[in-house]
Amino acid sequence: MRPFLTQYSQARALVATLWRYRQLIGQMTRREVSGRYRGSILGLLWSLLTPILMLMVYTFVFSVVFRARWGIDGEENKTQFAVVLFVGLIIHALFSEVINRAPALIVGHVNYVKKVVFPLEILPVVSMGAALFQALMSLGVLLLAFVLLNGFVHWTLVLLPLVLLPLVCLTLGLAWLLASLGVFLRDVGQVTGIVTMMLLFLAPIFYPMSALPEALRPWMLLNPLTFIIEQSRQVLLLGQMPNWLGLALYSLVACGIGYAGYAWFQKTRKGFADVL
Repeated sequence: MRPFLTQYSQARALVATLWRYRQLIGQMTRREVSGRYRGSILGLLWSLLTPILMLMVYTFVFSVVFRARWGIDGEENKTQFAVVLFVGLIIHALFSEVINRAPALIVGHVNYVKKVVFPLEILPVVSMGAALFQALMSLGVLLLAFVLLNGFVHWTLVLLPLVLLPLVCLTLGLAWLLASLGVFLRDVGQVTGIVTMMLLFLAPIFYPMSALPEALRPWMLLNPLTFIIEQSRQVLLLGQMPNWLGLALYSLVACGIGYAGYAWFQKTRKGFADVL
């Protein structure tokens, strides 16, 4: 009973911290987003142009050069393939941006470590906020392309936040863990780049799961992106309800990882100042 009460109190402390510093998180997220394009002529417009250019490039490479094909309602053409592909790319970009930046979050903000009152645990949350903003821009491009191709959108797209929320929780947990490890092990940043690249090609992004032998398909589900990508395509492109049981199980694991990452971060943060 006592360990459970301790975990419950820590979870409450996390929620209270995020609520208490919500304005600071919002300000830092806006600064993070605007800082990426500071000094450029087009500014924030790049956040919209980038996904458009990506969509065009991937359509050409995988539909023309490699002549890859997906089937959506019996149609097989370049534009439909691009839409299916782009859903997977958005999910991967959201995950990989936060994970790849996590090991350098504390090391890159040494001045915050020296401030006793600064809530270091919000840094991964700020990184996630910036990644979600870019994902939202890409999603807007995706929906516009879908409307131009089909003339409608499925009402099930309103369920997309429920599909993405477990991934956000899991990613934050890993980000807290990696942010802490990055202080003590500087090689972590090199490893995360390799791992996220591997996850890109080991997820059903450039090919459907049906292209794999049946014996290998369960192994692909070990990739944390696979289930979320498949469910996102269901609600966005096919107009189908998500797999609620699978989503509930994924959410349970994601919350556990999120809590474990936060607990590890809080346990090790006292040693940050000594190392830095």
